Amino acid sequence: MASLDRVKVLVLGDSGVGKSSLVHLLCQNQVLGNPSWTVGCSVDVRAQDYKEGTPEEKTYYIELWDVGGSVGCASSIKSTRAVFYNSVNGIILVHDLTNKKSSQNLYRWSLEALNKDSSPTGVIVSNGSDYDREQFAENPVPLLLIGTKFDQIPDNKRNEVLTRTAFLSEDFNAEEINLDCTNPRYLAAGTSNAVKLSRFFDKVIEKRYFTRDPSQMTGFTDRKRFNFKSLHYD
Repeated sequence: MASLDRVKVLVLGDSGVGKSSLVHLLCQNQVLGNPSWTVGCSVDVRAQDYKEGTPEEKTYYIELWDVGGSVGCASSIKSTRAVFYNSVNGIILVHDLTNKKSSQNLYRWSLEALNKDSSPTGVIVSNGSDYDREQFAENPVPLLLIGTKFDQIPDNKRNEVLTRTAFLSEDFNAEEINLDCTNPRYLAAGTSNAVKLSRFFDKVIEKRYFTRDPSQMTGFTDRKRFNFKSLHYD
């Protein structure tokens, strides 16, 4: 493992949304039988064939850092959690499609990670329209949005939920994947989800190893400060 280059990807989201199950599925291609609460941070690794099928193909290791906790926890816990945000190359934002609050909290998780030296207090989630998407358009760290428990959405609510997640994806300037972590077929080779996932990991590797900007070569350590006066969420 030491012979391969690697990148660090944070997996962020509220407790109970299925981050551990997702990471296990991504790294082991198996369903996690008895998921438990993550205390602190858990790290797992998967191999990624960068630019698979081309002359530039090369295998890298993707370190997936599953960060536990809640955005509403004490500042001392947030401060401790900040050590996991050093030298980050990518972020996967995870939310429960049946829990709207977990989707709203992704704004605060992103603020905490991207502004690791500040606390995301005073963030207002409203129905306003002054949320500045350009802040994420300029963000050098690739983001991926993953919605879990897709199978648990009632049929009569599915269009509403998917419309809402599409706006969320637009806000973060990130592709979205919706799945059920208890069914590996959602990430089967050749599916649109598998293509999006591979594209995201390739982008993370590209930013880490092939960017021309030296300040981005070791991860997002010199962060631009993100400040949201109001977050739009219908």
